[in-house]
Amino acid sequence: MEVESNGYFCGMDETKNPWKTLSGKKVYENPWIRLDEYEVITPTGSEGIYGKVSFKGKAVATLPIDEDGNTWLVGQYRYTLNEYSWEIPMGAVPTEEGYEQGALRELKEETGLVAEKLEFLMKIHTSNSVTDEVGMVYIATGLSQGETDFDDTEELAIKKLHFKEALNMVLEGTITDSLSVGAILKYAFINKLH
Repeated sequence: MEVESNGYFCGMDETKNPWKTLSGKKVYENPWIRLDEYEVITPTGSEGIYGKVSFKGKAVATLPIDEDGNTWLVGQYRYTLNEYSWEIPMGAVPTEEGYEQGALRELKEETGLVAEKLEFLMKIHTSNSVTDEVGMVYIATGLSQGETDFDDTEELAIKKLHFKEALNMVLEGTITDSLSVGAILKYAFINKLH
């Protein structure tokens, strides 16, 4: 391979998909996810299988910021990880609900916060080696406190803290959730809080 002067390898067409799908089948499905398995030809020409998890809802997350520079985190024990996780408020949005509407709803349900303004922050592929899930992240401002309305599967702790403390939690590895890490780092970067 040739190396360009900027250090990148060249010779690969980024618009051409090097994967070939031979067949696919549904392996598992429940009300929240679907797992498909594909027989493929890999980019190197070998035969293999590939599994893909598709979610029935759309992922949204909201980074609430008040006028004093505080934010809110939600803590819960994550079954998949078998450990406790601090995250920004987030959840799944049904396909018929818009991202912004879902972001405001999840923020209210998990923290009780009602936002006057919602601003798009970023799009994230949450784990692109195994899922096609896309997460949309927003900043919520103009906050007022209301009542929470947890889902029947949620046992949540709510923590209000200064944004810089949340940033330190990311940098120290206490916050590891991809939507939360991405949102906090990008907000810190665009607001020169690093």
